[in-house]
Amino acid sequence: MTSGDCPLCALDAAEALWANDQCFVISAEIMGVGTICRVIWREHVQEMSELDAAAQGAFMSVVFGVEAVLRALARPTKMNVASLGNLVPHLHWHVIPRYRDDAYFPDAIWAPARRKALARPVEDAVLRIALEAGLRG
Repeated sequence: MTSGDCPLCALDAAEALWANDQCFVISAEIMGVGTICRVIWREHVQEMSELDAAAQGAFMSVVFGVEAVLRALARPTKMNVASLGNLVPHLHWHVIPRYRDDAYFPDAIWAPARRKALARPVEDAVLRIALEAGLRG
């Protein structure tokens, strides 16, 4: 996959919940779980090791900041933070609040659902304000 056919390269970072010069944050709703976030590196690279140490640190600082914000807002049982990129080989991390009674727990959200469950959404407006406060500096 090249940057020309990459769905993450095609996203408009201006519509993100939060952004800086290096990365941006979007949300998604996962049925039976609720709101998750994706932290996406702006440049089309596949692996963390393609970034220099300063960029790696800056990127992970955002990932950990998003985790802290979602943890405070969503009050999950556990947080999952994952970078896979098998289907979309563009550097991005998933930040996922998990609950003992969500549709997939204790499996990954990509596994078959174990049960029907209500989602716990976080409104984008609330998330945007919390990210601005939580990711300052």
